[in-house]
Amino acid sequence: MNRISRKEFIRKSITGFFATVFGIGATRAVGSRQLPAEQQPSVQQRANAYFLTPEEKRAQRKGLVVKEENTLANGKTKWLDHWAVWDSDGYKIEEIEYNTYGIKIERRTYQYDKETGKITEERVYNDKNRLDRIRKYDYEPETLRKTKQYNFLPNGKLYSTKVYEYSYR
Repeated sequence: MNRISRKEFIRKSITGFFATVFGIGATRAVGSRQLPAEQQPSVQQRANAYFLTPEEKRAQRKGLVVKEENTLANGKTKWLDHWAVWDSDGYKIEEIEYNTYGIKIERRTYQYDKETGKITEERVYNDKNRLDRIRKYDYEPETLRKTKQYNFLPNGKLYSTKVYEYSYR
């Protein structure tokens, strides 16, 4: 496995910190470099996933399916805990949560605005696969941060609204 120098690690850490704090995730101090779509990410890239741009992260998740399983300490009993699927563009389209011993709790599906890469609608289904609620989101145009979340009942009536407020100390 390739190792990065301490100086390189510190530079990437500082860059990642400022990108997170100030929302500058689209570019890095090193410059933006695009990986070919057919190239699989290296071990080094997976280890430094925190420092990747959103486009690079999305490229790594194209067509990905993640299954999380729990196992008892004796190793005899396994059960499914979580399941998630990403589409060919690298956006998470479905997620299923399971409780103890693999009984489905809820399923969520997502729809995205492909221009901004943000979730526009989330549908939550109960354990019987019936639509439980619909969440829609509004974002600030400049920073692309969430401003409002609208919660709808399955019949389309507005149930509640959540407002997001951002401030610095």
